[in-house]
Amino acid sequence: MRAGIWKRFQADESGATAIEYGLIAGLIAVAVIASFTALGNSILSLFGVGTGGAADTIAAQVEKIP
Repeated sequence: MRAGIWKRFQADESGATAIEYGLIAGLIAVAVIASFTALGNSILSLFGVGTGGAADTIAAQVEKIP
């Protein structure tokens, strides 16, 4: 009886997909955090903190609209 239960347990792959998706999501989260850490200041200056950022450029263009 125990041998039959053990064989069924080894053959059952129903939880494997969920675990794989969880691992993939975890790896993506680590990659996103690492990229934000490495590129944080560059992205911040691009999107409007300081002069010459995207916010300043958009504001200058909006002022030109009649």
